[in-house]
Amino acid sequence: MNTISPYGSWKSPITSDLIVSGTVGLGQVAIDGDDIYWVEGRPSEAGRSVIVRRTPDGTISDVTPPPFNVRTRVHEYGGASFAVARGVVYFSHFADQRIYCQALDSHPEPLTPAVNCRYADGIVDRERNRLICVREDHTEEGESVNTIVSINLADGEDIRILTEGNDFYASPRLSPDGSRLCWISWNHPNMPWDGTELWVAAINADGSLGEKQLVSGGLEESIFQPEWSPDGVLYFVSDKSNWWNIYRTPLNPQRGEAGTPLNPPLARGEAGTPLNPPLVRGEAGIEPLCEMAAEFGVPQWVFGMSTYAVVSESKIVCTYNQQGKWYLATVNLVTKQLTEIETPYTDISSVKAGGERVVFLASSPTESSAIVELNLATSQLDVLRRSTNLTIDRGYLSIPTAIAFPTEHGLTAFGFFYPPQNQDFTAPATEKPPLVVKSHGGPTAATSSSMSLKIQYWTSRGFAVLDVNYGGSTGYGREYRKRLQDSWGIVDVDDCANGAKYLADSGLVDGNRMAIAGGSAGGYTTLCALTFRDVFKAGASYYGVSDLEALATDTHKFESRYLDGLIGAYPERKDLYIARSPIHFTERLSCPVIFFQGLEDRVVPPNQAEMMVEALKAKGLPVAYVAYEGEQHGFRRAENIKRTLDGEFYFYSRVFEFELAELVEEVPIANL
Repeated sequence: MNTISPYGSWKSPITSDLIVSGTVGLGQVAIDGDDIYWVEGRPSEAGRSVIVRRTPDGTISDVTPPPFNVRTRVHEYGGASFAVARGVVYFSHFADQRIYCQALDSHPEPLTPAVNCRYADGIVDRERNRLICVREDHTEEGESVNTIVSINLADGEDIRILTEGNDFYASPRLSPDGSRLCWISWNHPNMPWDGTELWVAAINADGSLGEKQLVSGGLEESIFQPEWSPDGVLYFVSDKSNWWNIYRTPLNPQRGEAGTPLNPPLARGEAGTPLNPPLVRGEAGIEPLCEMAAEFGVPQWVFGMSTYAVVSESKIVCTYNQQGKWYLATVNLVTKQLTEIETPYTDISSVKAGGERVVFLASSPTESSAIVELNLATSQLDVLRRSTNLTIDRGYLSIPTAIAFPTEHGLTAFGFFYPPQNQDFTAPATEKPPLVVKSHGGPTAATSSSMSLKIQYWTSRGFAVLDVNYGGSTGYGREYRKRLQDSWGIVDVDDCANGAKYLADSGLVDGNRMAIAGGSAGGYTTLCALTFRDVFKAGASYYGVSDLEALATDTHKFESRYLDGLIGAYPERKDLYIARSPIHFTERLSCPVIFFQGLEDRVVPPNQAEMMVEALKAKGLPVAYVAYEGEQHGFRRAENIKRTLDGEFYFYSRVFEFELAELVEEVPIANL
């Protein structure tokens, strides 16, 4: 028989200790011959990222020894931090950002010199014995300089620039015969999901690049993940149709007279802004592979993201998103026929292929993230590594429902609703559950239905959770993504507030006990919702933005012009930056807030949270501030993840006045 106990007071087996004890983060997947590699982020090792190798006999072992931490800081968010070829790995070490070379069963040795440069997204050019990668050069004053370079593997001091002149580069990829290189570039103020260009060039005998040719893209077209097929056809993802769909172009794209590219390089102003308008380009030779109202791409927040892989000249394997759910499929490159592959997963990423073997990251509402291998010939699925070996009875798991709800201007927004679930407890019949609304970061990103123990932590204690894909989120087409243009702090806030009111009006949650929480950009949405709307009774900001002016003038290169599209140009529209900054309107705040902050955060510096905390203290509102030494933008250390989960829960227990079923570490709360 279930115990009757108020929501929030349910005792749960999903504890913070359980969550951090046996859990690792899984990332970047690579295939090298018969071996499979990936990166594991380990909270139990102070967040250290380790390259792991799995051999055909199933043996899994660490490649990189302590204290090496495989992370790159290019764009601050990193990604694609290692490359592997014939059993030799080349990786970026977080402490000094140098590239290290390590053969199997040997110790890592530095390849690049000890200068202030960062490297990412590398590929091995075997024919020329070099690594080709993106370099971010911080050796001079002012904004860092991004280029694509080659690094001689025999002498790491021999570094040559292959292409330069744009603000950002990504995805350098060699054709199968090694004769051509393609890459993506873009310029301020665009972000990679706004507009990018796909370029290709022949490689000269001396290793330099020949004439550069624009294949596709522009100021209003986002190109994602170029890949070559064995027969030299170039595939890529473009959102020119509103949806990120897959396209291809043959070996010799159409050219103008006398061999000139149809689109010459764009002239750029002093600030890096293209001076030329988008040029008319002949589209002959570029064809869609599979036209669907579905997303085959994702926002390029980090390097090396992969939603498809070329299996052969006649087949690719891909994943695509419809209404928040990811599907796996193959596409026949001759007939263009898409065939879905049945899997138990709803979130699929990092797709790689080696012949008929496909490896990817996957999860579902009941399964945490895992490295999965699929044999296309037999349809056999094998889990190679789970992010956690914890087995949780499904009686404690809340299964999300994808919901659509009305929002401003007669539009619809989306989210995942998790009702409270704990097989041991039932709430009094007259009580409705408290709600935590989750606002994801980015803001150009998305949440998914994959199992999150951090969400189950809440639902198994009697909270309902709404994970919102507000306007501006990805997965619903370019038009939905552009709802946030010039409207950050408005559309996202309205959608979170309207989602909460929709659930309250539907009788699913207690409208008087609704909180909102988010990290980074989601923290900004949280603070705006608490300041400019009267829906939520409490909130939690994880390294959130409170002062847009400070963010515009004190952030890293990758995001330094991001706000141009979300708010407006700065300082020309300084009025908007002030009007949408919660720090200037603390008099409108009338509910408690808890802040969590890494003291080494370069994306959102600590002073953003500290200014807000002091303002709330001065106003006499209950406020708590938990800061972590050694943490950056997001928390990686087990003890800090635990402290954060329990701290937010403790904070709500005091605000919403319910008893805790177990003791957690208390958080000092001012003005309570």
